[in-house]
Amino acid sequence: MPGRPLLAVLGWLATAVAALLIGLAAIRLVGESISGTPGGLRSQEEVRRALATAPPSAAGVTPPAAGPAPSGVAVTPTAGARRVLATTGGTAVAECGPSGVRLVSWAPAQGYRVRDVDRGPDEHVEVRFAGPEGEDELKVVCVGSPPVPQRRH
Repeated sequence: MPGRPLLAVLGWLATAVAALLIGLAAIRLVGESISGTPGGLRSQEEVRRALATAPPSAAGVTPPAAGPAPSGVAVTPTAGARRVLATTGGTAVAECGPSGVRLVSWAPAQGYRVRDVDRGPDEHVEVRFAGPEGEDELKVVCVGSPPVPQRRH
């Protein structure tokens, strides 16, 4: 009977090795299918080629000057009268139209949540983010064509 415990240990080891090999094969198969998709990982050379052949966005179009943004607000121009505005509490996309400014979308930064939104269209719109640093309010108006953040008082 001393052979039975040895046989049980060997059987257990064989089962563990087989499970490990099957698991590794499955991970490799799934990993290849994930990274082999069009949105998968790309090499630096592939990125350089893609950027070199990408059509220029809004070539020759210069956004009108809207004056300096309030402290703590980053402004990123996009096509037409639409802009991405970023604060500590989050980001918002706003656009100007015939009926005033309108918030297209908004998203809180990590650790923040949306407390209140006035999406417009109106003379001004606002979104309030609440988080660990307190409240962060972003008010937006149209000056000319592009939306701009309103100065905080």
